[in-house]
Amino acid sequence: MHIVYPVVVSALLFSIGVYGVLARRNAILVLMSVELMLNAVNLNLVAFDVWLRDRLHGGQVLTLFVIVIAAAEVGLGLAIVLAVFRNRKTIDVDRLRDLSEADPEEARP
Repeated sequence: MHIVYPVVVSALLFSIGVYGVLARRNAILVLMSVELMLNAVNLNLVAFDVWLRDRLHGGQVLTLFVIVIAAAEVGLGLAIVLAVFRNRKTIDVDRLRDLSEADPEEARP
């Protein structure tokens, strides 16, 4: 198996994920882009594990750990997004830059 093909696909997936994190304003799409980057890393781990013919299959084991961490990250991320949406009524990342409440002295007439 040529190692070039999975590495190129992984690089493309990672690039699309980076673009999604930098260009998107929706928090859900940002989380999906992070997952896409993690999947690109998983593809590299498995491809190099097969290419190097590791007897312990360290790349595949590490991929399972990354999948578990990614699942926990999605659960926690969605919980945070839901909490922010309940308080702010938006999940637009640009509007959420300043997470503090309005200054009470500025609100006075």
